[in-house]
Amino acid sequence: MNGSRSSVDLSQVGLLDVIRSIAFVGDLAMGQPIDHSPRVAWMAGQLARASGADDTTCTEATAVALLRWSGCTANAPEFAQLFGDDVSGRNALLAIQSSGSSFQSHSATSGIGSAFLSLSRIHCEVSGDIAKELGLDEATQFALRHLFESHNGSGAPDGLRGEQVPASVYMASLAGDLDIFHRLYGLEQACQLIGQRADVLYPLGLASRLIENASHWLAELEVDPTLTGQCSIDMVFAGRTTSLEILAHVIDLKLPWMTGHSRRVAQLARSAAIALGLDAASQQKVYRAALIHGMGRASVPNMIWDTPGKLMESAWERVRLVPYWTARAARQIGSLAGEAEVASYAYERPDGSGYYREARAGSIPIEGRILAAASALAALCVARPWRDALDESAAGSLMMAEAAAGRYDTDVVRALLKVPRAGRSKPVMVPLNGLLTARERDVLRWISLGASNKEVAQKLSISPSTVRTHVESVFRKLDCSTRAAATLKATQLGLL
Repeated sequence: MNGSRSSVDLSQVGLLDVIRSIAFVGDLAMGQPIDHSPRVAWMAGQLARASGADDTTCTEATAVALLRWSGCTANAPEFAQLFGDDVSGRNALLAIQSSGSSFQSHSATSGIGSAFLSLSRIHCEVSGDIAKELGLDEATQFALRHLFESHNGSGAPDGLRGEQVPASVYMASLAGDLDIFHRLYGLEQACQLIGQRADVLYPLGLASRLIENASHWLAELEVDPTLTGQCSIDMVFAGRTTSLEILAHVIDLKLPWMTGHSRRVAQLARSAAIALGLDAASQQKVYRAALIHGMGRASVPNMIWDTPGKLMESAWERVRLVPYWTARAARQIGSLAGEAEVASYAYERPDGSGYYREARAGSIPIEGRILAAASALAALCVARPWRDALDESAAGSLMMAEAAAGRYDTDVVRALLKVPRAGRSKPVMVPLNGLLTARERDVLRWISLGASNKEVAQKLSISPSTVRTHVESVFRKLDCSTRAAATLKATQLGLL
């Protein structure tokens, strides 16, 4: 991760704020209310304390609960291929009333049991890697790499059972089931469903302890929605920082063709802010806002984003809400609230034709106008499912025409077009010579964009077996086993 940081790192923010932001994105991707993961984390911590666990386990349980959906964006493409609507599909699976894992039960009845292993492997590997990049301890990393293990050994990815499974995994799973089932079916039925899953998904003792305290804890959540008190992790992570770029990479993983987009927008936006003479604080704000401007994208299923033609009105309404959800994030991510507010202007236009506010020039902050133009320019230069990439000249001409029509700030567009070519193509990175060969980087670049081995072979004029050999080598060197994990690590290291 150090390789992706410049000498003046504008992306360093509080660790807990990044964790909360990742939890927010995860809840959107799972089709859950945006306070779901914080509530689950609080109850997981209470369960740890009620079970006699020490402070370390209590902290681990809360961290695991907050980050347990952090791998959702990583397997969204595969999930969409299997189920269509990845967001509604996940939501429906979590709501299934069964004595076993909702996903496992569905897989068993639909004949796609191998999908559970494949999807869980992607999710867990990326979740563990995220925890590592955030600087969390090895126990928390291990737990996040085994989120879908079951007490009876029927889970994934490694089929662990009993005490082989970290207690924090059981605690997060129990608290999650309680929050979802209570919301959907009421307390009595929620407790019955959890009781049916005891000794299957999680230990009977822990399940019984949760059921005993469920009514009390749920009532406490209503009284104290800020989730303070015992087992709050605020103090544990106080003073610790991490790079906001990890959140940008998590956001972009949802759509392979968005790989590196948020970071490219951030570089462009900051360069434009400098050219326009904005002070250091504004430069930092627009840079950070650009890194997180895609948070709300997780709420929209991939099948909509991948639509090659014009969207239906119902689909377009979901897209229009993307910046709304980004704005909502400002309410629960602490020091990033100001950046989230700026980020929510990413699709507004000075003539009022943007969304979600349909704001006009006078009410759009300068940072918002910069972000909107930077995001558009970065997108035009990369292929999308509905159009080919434009070259620099064509993209610049289109941006100037749009500015003349009142859809972008003309001064901002002019500043953006003065950014050197290198600044528009990719952020400045510390080179990692020797880690991957030139051909391995070519292959990695294409698979990170969602290309199959056969498609990569055609694009690079090599055989599919050669592509497979290069992929295996890349995975080995990056210490990963899935495309999503390789993409995440490669973007962290500045290889993409």
